[in-house]
Amino acid sequence: MTSETKLPAPPDETAPAVDPTHVSLVEALLFASGKAATVERLAEAAELPVTDVEAALSEIARRCDAEGSGLKLDRVAGGVRLVARNEHDIPIRRLLGMDGRTKLSMASLETLAIVAYRQPITAPEIAELRGVNSASSLRTLLDRRLITTAGRKPVVGTPFLYKTTKEFLVHFGLSELGELPKPEELEALYGIETPAGPDPAQTELFPTDEPKEESDAG
Repeated sequence: MTSETKLPAPPDETAPAVDPTHVSLVEALLFASGKAATVERLAEAAELPVTDVEAALSEIARRCDAEGSGLKLDRVAGGVRLVARNEHDIPIRRLLGMDGRTKLSMASLETLAIVAYRQPITAPEIAELRGVNSASSLRTLLDRRLITTAGRKPVVGTPFLYKTTKEFLVHFGLSELGELPKPEELEALYGIETPAGPDPAQTELFPTDEPKEESDAG
């Protein structure tokens, strides 16, 4: 071998090849789970090191994006899941017969937004902010497991405090509360319209009048 002979470059140990069998296994586990699973839980089920599972997840995410898949890898509430892309939401709801039956009313969305940004918060405080008795919306959100109680506030009457749940993070595709959009972004993201001027038919988020009873259909 002469001095001009070039040796092959050593493998890049910082970017090891992903074992395709690991990718296939982790993908199958995500499909079977049907909900967000922690990386540790996936590693336990696959009997693989966490680092190998993370590598497989990165490859799955890359493939979904590169191949224009209808699925995407979603990290929510401390876990990871395979979900359909947002642009396919309406056809999927139509297929599953869910058209218009799982949407929250405007009253419930307003109440949920207040809980999310002001938690922990009591029902009287929510009513003061909305100018409406929000008991019906709170019951709806509790039934949907989007909020839960967080003890009682040490004031007269010791009212319940409310906070959002892990299901709330999953429902809105958030890993943590720090990812909540700014209030002004809610209209673009979730269709909560902000009226340009006074509109008696629109419930205001921060009114100044005394609370009245709300009519909430869920």
